[in-house]
Amino acid sequence: MTTTLTIEGMSCQNCVRHAREALLGVEGVMEASVTLEPGIAEVTHEETVALESLIAAIEDEGYTAQPLG
Repeated sequence: MTTTLTIEGMSCQNCVRHAREALLGVEGVMEASVTLEPGIAEVTHEETVALESLIAAIEDEGYTAQPLG
């Protein structure tokens, strides 16, 4: 399953790395790709992973996230 999130608050590639590592730290996430512009994360994960868990991982890093769409 793939979820796309918009992420606000990232300003550099280090931010991108932190956001990607946070997403990969969520149990059940298999792959995460984060781009600085336009602030998008594509997350491949098991169906059991809750959207709230992905958002919380990003927010724990100091950014804001919401589902795209």
